[in-house]
Amino acid sequence: MSAWGGEQVEQAVAGSMAVLRTAADRDRDWDEARAGRLEWSCRHTARHIATALTAYTWRLAARAQKRHVPYEIRLEDDADTAGLLDVVEAVGTLLAAAVRTTPPQVRAYHPYGNADREGFAAMGVVEVLLHTHDIAEGLGLRYEPAAELCEGVLARLFPHVRPGAAPWPTLLWATGRGELPGRAPVAEWRWYNALAVPAGRLTLQGVTPAAARDLAGGGDGGLRWVEGGPYPGTREAAGMIVKAYEDGVHRPEWGMFALVRTEDGRAVGAMGFHGPPDEDGCAEIGYDLAEAARGHGYATEALRALAAWALDRDGVRRLVARIDRGNGPSQRVADRAGFTRAADEGDLLVYELPR
Repeated sequence: MSAWGGEQVEQAVAGSMAVLRTAADRDRDWDEARAGRLEWSCRHTARHIATALTAYTWRLAARAQKRHVPYEIRLEDDADTAGLLDVVEAVGTLLAAAVRTTPPQVRAYHPYGNADREGFAAMGVVEVLLHTHDIAEGLGLRYEPAAELCEGVLARLFPHVRPGAAPWPTLLWATGRGELPGRAPVAEWRWYNALAVPAGRLTLQGVTPAAARDLAGGGDGGLRWVEGGPYPGTREAAGMIVKAYEDGVHRPEWGMFALVRTEDGRAVGAMGFHGPPDEDGCAEIGYDLAEAARGHGYATEALRALAAWALDRDGVRRLVARIDRGNGPSQRVADRAGFTRAADEGDLLVYELPR
């Protein structure tokens, strides 16, 4: 899977500047015109872009874990619009550099969930795309970003949104800025950073639809795998994630997680749910490991951690795992993680862990 990060931030900023600089001499309009459907002026919105990109840069560079990095960005009182756009372009370059130089396993603070470098790149891109649209609408400018940027943002930050016929109108609809045929208007919205669950020697890293599509197609999903990985079952599970996403029923917290080894950042397997809990509060869980990673207790550690996380969610009453009758190692993993054999379904044995 091709890296998604610094290059995309630079592309988004360059596209924004190409449009907004055509109106840089209209200082009064930037002060007086409202930015699209926002309550902010166009100038305030541009300052917000600069502030957001700076915040993401600082958090990623500082490896901030639990809070914002205390700082302040201040525009000079006599700065004109051209100067303000220079600031946006400069901080966009800084964010791209921070993304490129941050190790893939590092995560930093965001109120929507701590994010890795790809997540911060995607958040920076979506800030630029959406608020450039707002400003362009307020100033009467034409703006449409590259389709691949919009598609990448949707598949990374909006996994709960069913893809539409075209990614840009879909992104505008998903953020309350437009309409799509057959879909109700969006009044409230947010994006989602991929979840990470600590599990002893591992981190269970949420797999986005973008990564799942790559895995299902034979790629690495943006992960560094141990020898022989990923296992075929991981690719099959990734295909299920892609289908759920395309059908608009994917719920990222009840999807698929890569098991990433802390000591070297290599993925050793995958674990996840067959979907969100049913009406009885039951969720089904499945897992596999690359053959080179078996026999080290990784699956047991991961299953204990993910099961504890799941049973702590509201409305979840029990977990089940259906395991092939002849798969003794997987059965022993379930046993060690606290599951007990609850039913016999022919070729499958059902293991259960109640709340």
